[in-house]
Amino acid sequence: MDPFNRRDFLRTAALAGAVAPIAVQAAQAAPKSPANLDAEGVRWLDGAPPAAHEGQTFGLPWPRGAQKAKATFAITGANGEAVPVQTWPLAYWPDGSLKWTGHAIPADAGRAETLKIVAGKPAAPAAAVSVRETADAVEIISGEQSWTIPRKGADIIARATVAGRETVRNVRLVALTQDKPDFESGPVAETRFEGEIESLVVEQKGPVRAVVKLEGKHRGAGRAWLPFTLRLYVYAGGRSLRIMHSFVFDGDENRDFIRGLGLVGQAPMTDPLYDRHVRFAGENDGVWGEGIRPLTGLRRDPGKAWRDAQVAGQKTPGLEGMAPTVSKRLDLIPAWGDFTLSQPNSDGFSIKKRTKPGHGWIDAITSGRATGLGYIGGASGGVAFAMTDFWKRCPTRLDIRNAHTEAAEFTIWLWSPDAAAMDLRFYHDGLGMNDHPAEREGLEITYEDYEKNWGRPLGIARTNEITLWALPSTPSRTDFAAMAARLRETPRLVATPARLKAAQVFGDWSLVDRSTPTRRALEDQNDGLLAFYMLDVEQHRWYGFWNHGDVMHTYDSDRHVWRYDIGGFAWANSELSPDLWLWLSFVRSGRADVFRLAEAMTRHTGEVDVCHIGPYRGLGTRHGVQHWADSSKQPRVSNAAYRRYYYYLTADERVGDLMHALIDSDESLTRVDIGRKLPGAQPSRPPGVVDMGFGTSWSAFAAAWLTEWERTGDKHWRDRIVAGMDTIAAMKQQWFAGGTDFDLKTGRFLGKGETVSVSHLNAVFGAVEVHSELFQLIDNPRYREAWLDYCQFYNASDAEFRAKTGAPAKGRNLKEGHSRLTAYAAFHRKDPALAQRAWREYFSGDAGLGVGTIASKRRVEGPAVIEPMEEIPRISTNASSQWGLATIQNLALIGDVLEEARANLPVAGKRGQDLGKDTF
Repeated sequence: MDPFNRRDFLRTAALAGAVAPIAVQAAQAAPKSPANLDAEGVRWLDGAPPAAHEGQTFGLPWPRGAQKAKATFAITGANGEAVPVQTWPLAYWPDGSLKWTGHAIPADAGRAETLKIVAGKPAAPAAAVSVRETADAVEIISGEQSWTIPRKGADIIARATVAGRETVRNVRLVALTQDKPDFESGPVAETRFEGEIESLVVEQKGPVRAVVKLEGKHRGAGRAWLPFTLRLYVYAGGRSLRIMHSFVFDGDENRDFIRGLGLVGQAPMTDPLYDRHVRFAGENDGVWGEGIRPLTGLRRDPGKAWRDAQVAGQKTPGLEGMAPTVSKRLDLIPAWGDFTLSQPNSDGFSIKKRTKPGHGWIDAITSGRATGLGYIGGASGGVAFAMTDFWKRCPTRLDIRNAHTEAAEFTIWLWSPDAAAMDLRFYHDGLGMNDHPAEREGLEITYEDYEKNWGRPLGIARTNEITLWALPSTPSRTDFAAMAARLRETPRLVATPARLKAAQVFGDWSLVDRSTPTRRALEDQNDGLLAFYMLDVEQHRWYGFWNHGDVMHTYDSDRHVWRYDIGGFAWANSELSPDLWLWLSFVRSGRADVFRLAEAMTRHTGEVDVCHIGPYRGLGTRHGVQHWADSSKQPRVSNAAYRRYYYYLTADERVGDLMHALIDSDESLTRVDIGRKLPGAQPSRPPGVVDMGFGTSWSAFAAAWLTEWERTGDKHWRDRIVAGMDTIAAMKQQWFAGGTDFDLKTGRFLGKGETVSVSHLNAVFGAVEVHSELFQLIDNPRYREAWLDYCQFYNASDAEFRAKTGAPAKGRNLKEGHSRLTAYAAFHRKDPALAQRAWREYFSGDAGLGVGTIASKRRVEGPAVIEPMEEIPRISTNASSQWGLATIQNLALIGDVLEEARANLPVAGKRGQDLGKDTF
């Protein structure tokens, strides 16, 4: 959607006051595909192609009408080289043409800077991945590798072989619990649970990628709990099996204290002890590696060839040529059977080892941040195992046990038994708040929406990525370091910003443009804010099993800390849509660092901040000291609008599941009355009728319905959106009514909407972005005008607001962020005066950041040192994300009047006068 230009302004300026506004009906005409669209495909996220990768999956958008639903696709790389590809549909346009497609390429394929995707016959991989199904198991075969996955039972992977040799077996899930927290007196009862598969579904069978989905629960002591979902991925030509591990906490936080949570497996050991090797990846390219029975450092030298071979992880020349002073005394060299790498926090790990149980541990090394990659095996093969974001998800641990026996055991601990048991209990005793009036008083002082028993962790979830490699030999130190590097910054193919823009997906946004001083200043400030949060993640160590991916809400300039312990000012939990700001910043720039920050946030907010089971299923939890603790459970947090970007860019099945789970989450409002604490709240409604706000609730549900409609083509979900549109448009006050009763069966609002009820929160949780996409797909003129009226008059003067609604202007805030509503109305109504007003609102800094007022506390290239933020005393995620979204969308819609708006600012608008300064 291109902004109307200055010539449009000049042509319409004289008529602006005399002609009725004309709304653009974007849903009626399909955009034309630019001539160079085929040349705009995907590129490597980090710029250059990687030296190696284990297979790739990515999403690609198509303009409406460009590709039929059953189209097939081919990929070419450097010099027109054909790249094998597997393709499937992700989403459809309303006319049935493809909107998004998912693509997979084999390991090490496509190593060109960009890949071109066109309609055509796909190339086949040299050695396809295939799936063989039996009554009891599924076998995934890729080249010389095979992975056997039982349909039922405790084993996730029964065995893996390379060229017929078994290298991995009996891979299982394990959970350790205790019935009391640490540091409390009295006996502690500990229980071990193992995962048990209850269902298996083969989702893809190759030829490039195979995907198997497993579901089950952890069982032990007569109990089944901690439901899990696993997806196993194998690519043609790859050596690894990737596991996406998700679990839901369904226990009692007052007695179920998780002591350890992990994945354990065995590696058969057949090599002599001196030809067995252990490896751990440390920081950067560091590799810690030893032989199980060391041949180095001995008093007597076995010979350089033997020492070099063991250090390199190769088979030694054999005993015949070894110096007899060593060979006859090999049994007197201790064999080390057990190894542990523990990462208790984000700043330090240690490696220790022992010979076997019953004997003391010996400290080997202490360092900073481990990559999370280990190996146990011998010269004839073994298993490498890893957890992505290992040190960021601390406390974590890697174990190797019994390496001196016929079967070594390896464990990836997602929650380390070294740490204190997981304590998810609510953090205070209620402070005497036993009714709604008292709870409202608490909200007034700490901004926490407390209610007894509503702050439980029941239903929160977490997803982690685990990788196993079945290897024919011990990897060299160089190869092992390269494997670790790919874990730290996973190679990834992504659609180019130009391709995303040409396909007209994700609503209103523009490519990065620094063509004028003012544009450059805005772009620089957006980059500066992004850098600010990236550096604060590091400076304040926003890491940990439950915390990684979130950011804090508001800074405390007195203590020089973020308000981690003050009610609703602590963790952000998507408050005012930082997720959207990060993703739109990525799609317009293609920056790898922004992608990874947004990816971590998507993984966090879609899992930890949402209730996946229980009475609040489908709703998310408002910002607070603990991610699950606030009593305000709302769809504005579980919002599918926050997940769409990552899903379509990566074709990630787990995020697809999360969005699908939300399609009936409006039903949760029968159990959760969001407005229950407000004075005069309606105590009850007829069965099947709930109270629903237009912005924070209906728009969030609409995002889930839109996504389901796009993904499946099922018009039921489109019709449900239209039912809401029609009934809002029929109300007297339309969007200014704020919300009313909603019929869950029909999807229609029931009230007449005669009373004005405006909230500054209505349009800041994805409503703007969802409507921007909906109006490309659904032609509903009456509702469009209702939305445009809301956009035009939300920030209008008090007199204009009263003239429009007949009511005083109350409940309005965040003028700067809402300037993008004014810009939207200006664009679609071709109104230059509104465009000027939008930029004045934006530059005002009213309830936002203002341009030129935020100084970076340190430059991006500088060290992340601890410094108080005296120059940013009131920084908040709210203001940052809304400022960023307003910047992106105002530039997209009315950027052509930017310089003129700035020039016409009054002297009082100092922020606008500072635009030319290099503040970052």
